Amino acid sequence: MSKFHSVFILFFFLVSCQYFEKPIPSEEELLQKKLKQINWNEVTVYPSVAQCDSILDKEIQKTCFFEYLSEVIHKKLKPDSLSSEGKIIDTIQVRITVFPDSRISFEPLFPEKETSYNKPKTDSILKARLVNFPKIEPAQKEGIPVKTQFILPLILKED
Repeated sequence: MSKFHSVFILFFFLVSCQYFEKPIPSEEELLQKKLKQINWNEVTVYPSVAQCDSILDKEIQKTCFFEYLSEVIHKKLKPDSLSSEGKIIDTIQVRITVFPDSRISFEPLFPEKETSYNKPKTDSILKARLVNFPKIEPAQKEGIPVKTQFILPLILKED
């Protein structure tokens, strides 16, 4: 009887090993699984400047970056008043693009129905003044620098 038990136990161990084997997923399967997990509508790391890099919280770092950018833009535009035939622009929407190579571009967005603003003058003032920015680290998606665009409302006040 003990031979029978020994053979049975040996057979059980040989057969049961197959139950514990798990198939190894292929690289393609792993890649597809990872790609499905990624939120393609949001960056992993927002653009940043040196003074905001030490902040670990993603949302606070984003707020720091936008506040810093607004402050620098206001300082650069302060010497100019953006007006047209006596009408002063108090708020202007600016599309800001941060490229993967750290370049930055600004494009003023005017209301479609509003025609009283001097768009060429405003655009030229923005292009002339909004240069020589401190280095901006581009946004990242899964560790790769990516292009980002956002619209920043600039409130311009006449002093």
